[in-house]
Amino acid sequence: MAGKDNQMSRLNKNKDNSKTSKTTKPKSKKKKGKGKRIAWALFFTAVIAIFCALAGYLFILISGEKLLEQNQDKLTAYGTSKVYDRNGTLMGELSIQKSDPVEYKDIPDLLVQAFIATEDKRFMEHNGVDMWSIGRAAVKDIMARSMVEGGSTITQQLAKNIFLTRDKTFFRKATEMSIALALERQHSKEEIIEMYLNRINFGGPYYGIKAASERYFGESDLNNLELWEMATLAAMPKGPSRYNPLKNPDLSKERRAVVLTLMEQQGYITAGEAEEAKKVDYDYTPPERQQKYTAFIDYVMEEAEEKWGLTEDDVNIGGYQIYTTMDINAQQAVEEEFSNPANFEESPDDVPVEGSMVIINQETGGIVAMAGGREYTRGGFSRATDSRRQPGSALKPIVSYAPALESGNFTKDSRLSNKKQCFGGNYCPNNLHGYSETISMPEAIQRSENIPAVWLLNQIGVKTGFDFAQSLGIKMSEGDANLSLALGGMDTGTNTFEMAQAFSAFANGGEFKEAFAIKQIKDNKGKVVHENKGSKGKRVMEASTASQMTDMMRRVVDEGTGKNARISRPVAGKTGTTQSGYKGVNSNRDVWFVGYTPELTAAVWMGYDTPDRQHLLKRSSSISASLWGKVMEKAVQGYEAKNFPSTEPPPPPVEETTLTAVSGLTGSYNGETQTVSLSWNAVQGSNIQYHLYRKETSEAEYTRILDSLGGTSIEDVSAMEGLTYDYYVTAFDTSTGKESEPSNVLQVVAVSEELPPEEVEPPPVDTEEPPPVEDGDNGAGNEVPPGNENGNGTGPGDTGNGNGTGEGPGSGNGNGTNPPPDNGTGTGQDGQNPGNGSDGSGDGSNNGGNGTGGTNSDTGNVSTVPGTIVDPSDPANTQDAPQESP
Repeated sequence: MAGKDNQMSRLNKNKDNSKTSKTTKPKSKKKKGKGKRIAWALFFTAVIAIFCALAGYLFILISGEKLLEQNQDKLTAYGTSKVYDRNGTLMGELSIQKSDPVEYKDIPDLLVQAFIATEDKRFMEHNGVDMWSIGRAAVKDIMARSMVEGGSTITQQLAKNIFLTRDKTFFRKATEMSIALALERQHSKEEIIEMYLNRINFGGPYYGIKAASERYFGESDLNNLELWEMATLAAMPKGPSRYNPLKNPDLSKERRAVVLTLMEQQGYITAGEAEEAKKVDYDYTPPERQQKYTAFIDYVMEEAEEKWGLTEDDVNIGGYQIYTTMDINAQQAVEEEFSNPANFEESPDDVPVEGSMVIINQETGGIVAMAGGREYTRGGFSRATDSRRQPGSALKPIVSYAPALESGNFTKDSRLSNKKQCFGGNYCPNNLHGYSETISMPEAIQRSENIPAVWLLNQIGVKTGFDFAQSLGIKMSEGDANLSLALGGMDTGTNTFEMAQAFSAFANGGEFKEAFAIKQIKDNKGKVVHENKGSKGKRVMEASTASQMTDMMRRVVDEGTGKNARISRPVAGKTGTTQSGYKGVNSNRDVWFVGYTPELTAAVWMGYDTPDRQHLLKRSSSISASLWGKVMEKAVQGYEAKNFPSTEPPPPPVEETTLTAVSGLTGSYNGETQTVSLSWNAVQGSNIQYHLYRKETSEAEYTRILDSLGGTSIEDVSAMEGLTYDYYVTAFDTSTGKESEPSNVLQVVAVSEELPPEEVEPPPVDTEEPPPVEDGDNGAGNEVPPGNENGNGTGPGDTGNGNGTGEGPGSGNGNGTNPPPDNGTGTGQDGQNPGNGSDGSGDGSNNGGNGTGGTNSDTGNVSTVPGTIVDPSDPANTQDAPQESP
């Protein structure tokens, strides 16, 4: 059966095959003919391709030889690039700093090995183009789906530096390879590495290994370089700006460690040598050079590289015309004021107080001016963009107040908590100006109180404030997400570039525009290759939020901590101060002012680069606000004056009412507690607060020192023993924002009631004739020997008389009359000290009695008995009080 089955199978198979052959045989012949034609076509295609490849290779070889011959002694083809300001005025050229070439024999072997290990470890083996490296790089790029590794050899990099064009095309890459092959045929490896080290860019305008050594280490003899210095230089070709040790010391150190690891792996140094060289910190400061617009030009080069893909080498020697947003008037104002030592606090030694500033046109986002430091040099550390410092209270509008308004749960009329408290159990910030149950948002910002800002951030949530700051371009880290952020506590800090950019959103009605410096780039033929017309902007807050913030921050400049920033244009802004961080040391690390006019936004920072106990600022943010004002007064002159827009509806008409002045101000000094207690009569009204003003006798103006939100008494705990103070109180209506006229002035002598006998000295005897008395003036006392002292005064309106007599130590009397007749008597001490009277009375004193005449007063002068307080009758004795609040 098996055999039969097999036979049947074979028969069936043959049968099937016979059928198939009958139907497919003609097709098979046709297919075979078509296959031959395809094969021949492929063959001829391959031949043509090989011929073309050989022809192309031949052309590349020939063109490479020609190009090498033409450019053998050239570093650039089109000359240096030129930079123009916003009006098309030439700012300057990107000049190149070169040193004399160094011969191979004068270059240390270890320095050569550092570059070979980092840039081209097969340099001694390939013939100019390393196919193995190109293949490896291609595989990695394919796996990563992006360009993660290049395959250029040192010879190719040299070819690129002497090639004519700067465009990035396949033809350029092919020609680069052809020049590399030609270089390898005509020169030895030693000659190639020598040319390479003498021609490559080392950041900014510095070309060649010797120029780099002199710039970054002050060393012209390469043999004197240490291992870590060689590795630092070898780290730079991958990113001359990014790994510049002056500009980015931390990134330079990281890249240096990579170079040292590669040198160790390839057997050039030991593991111990590598580890030791990795630990060294870069601290060299090159000699300063006077140059113009350097910080701005350096930023232009960074932007060209980061936004437009041009390398620093391209920008330096590509012959480009770069048109920027810089305002030459504003830039000159910045550089002029930054070069004036009077604008900066004096240092105790040769370490200077540093600073930075950035000015932005908020409407376009264009950077108008920039200062990277007081004596910034090309390729240096820019404090405007590279530093990270604590912003202090300048961050409060960004993380607390603006996001709170944006949440819709608060307005600028909201009352905020201002009482002493802790948050989260262990975070207990302090106020510098005392505490109260609540405080208004405008006043909290104006006085820069800490409690309301932290309380508000706690109410809206830390994440809300964190996210809002990020939306304004402030770079944040996870460690910043805590309540201390409300007071500017940041792990990484910020800089004047970010702060100016962030505040420009307030100035621009809530629309954020990314700051930029380059408007247009033209190549060497005048063709526009890159153009930036400014970002469209992103709305980060409602226009009403921006308007409310502007209104509140104007108070900071008009009446608060930013008074020194006042100029001829409207200004809104915020100060910021970070304390020393040392217990018992009241100095500051950083002082800021960030503000804006309707035309421009700017940020100023001051401080030491490396603060310590000996290098701290004695002054606060008033000095940074002052510098801001000096620069901006000049900078805004090139712009048409505007006013801040307001989106708030006009308030309903209100009846004009006169706010009654405070009356009955009295008080006393307690020597034991060294406190002045004050009280006064209440003023009618439902929204009344009271402001207390004080002036020490040596001071020229009154200062508002305390507020009593609802009560009619307050204590001045800051009074100092032995000084004399004048006080007055005003009423303030929070619903209308109006302040009353001053109350009567109260003078307090901060001296205890009883003084030790030895501290009391008899007054000197003065026998000079008294000055003449004029109508309306206070009467001058006629001084005679103790025991018989008289004085009187007259005026055209009322009349006051004062007499003092003493019959030996212990007695003295004073009296005065004034229509209608009122008399007052007082008893002095030791026949010298004053008596006093009230309601028109005169005083008897060791200087004679005094009476004031004229139409404004009918009272005697204030007693000067130690520890005694006399309240001149109210409201008559107000002629010496200022008519406007300080």
